[in-house]
Amino acid sequence: MERSSVPVAVYDRIPGVPPVTVFRVGTAGELPTTELLARPHTHDFMVLLYVVRGMGSFRKEGREWQLTPGDLFLISPGEVIDPGPAYAYTDVDVWIVLFPPDVVESDAFLSWRSHPLLFPFVRGLAGGAQRVPVPDGDRTRITDRFAALHTELRERRDGYHEATLAHLTLLLVDVSRLAGDVADGMVLRDEPVLAAVFDTIESRFTEPISLSDVAADVGLTAGHLTTLVGRKTGRTVQQWITERRLVEARKLLAGTDLTVATVARRVGYRDTGYFIRRFRSAHGITPLEWRTAGRPSTTPAGR
Repeated sequence: MERSSVPVAVYDRIPGVPPVTVFRVGTAGELPTTELLARPHTHDFMVLLYVVRGMGSFRKEGREWQLTPGDLFLISPGEVIDPGPAYAYTDVDVWIVLFPPDVVESDAFLSWRSHPLLFPFVRGLAGGAQRVPVPDGDRTRITDRFAALHTELRERRDGYHEATLAHLTLLLVDVSRLAGDVADGMVLRDEPVLAAVFDTIESRFTEPISLSDVAADVGLTAGHLTTLVGRKTGRTVQQWITERRLVEARKLLAGTDLTVATVARRVGYRDTGYFIRRFRSAHGITPLEWRTAGRPSTTPAGR
């Protein structure tokens, strides 16, 4: 199915109303806000779909994706989607959230900007579709996140604009925490080369590693790999190595009392000064300032 042959759903922003739409298919008897979404289409907004109960499928660019309980899907703008038989099923309970990509471009979504599977969605790249399996123990919490967002938009109580964006933020943070193994996620997206790239980064980021090292591991030239990773993820291999190191550095700074020099070495930086400069460039403060800012002060307020 050619993109030019399908209609485009455009997110209709309304002044004063938060740019988030939530509906529930199945149990609650709701349908999409437009019938356009119930037939093959593309769209200029992000879609978050969570299957509470029931089974079905949808097609994206000729590939069929099965819907099973506990599946959470992210679908990027520009993808051609055919909802298919999922809408014909009566015994389903599916939450769907729609919002423009710029909603997740703020600094609040550091967890998305540092995640290879989620970053293309933040950038508005053609990130395709991503399935995030939700473990049994997390499903009630995720369902509650969608329900709380739905309630805010339906009741429109004082402060609902801010509350809606806050609930969406909490939901998206949960998504980033559930995204799981990057290499496995790339395999689900039929990206075996990217899976190998991020598997290499994961296993070797604590040691000196370069673009050439990663390219050699996956059997490509450095130039080819740079082009591939840049087109698919919006970043270079070296940027992803740095991002992985910074994720680990934040974890160590928050959860241990290791010195900054020790943290630097553990995340692959032999030069502590260079590590501090990279950290400050990414976060605006030094590693030590970041650690201190995140811990309770022993000094009473006002003194």
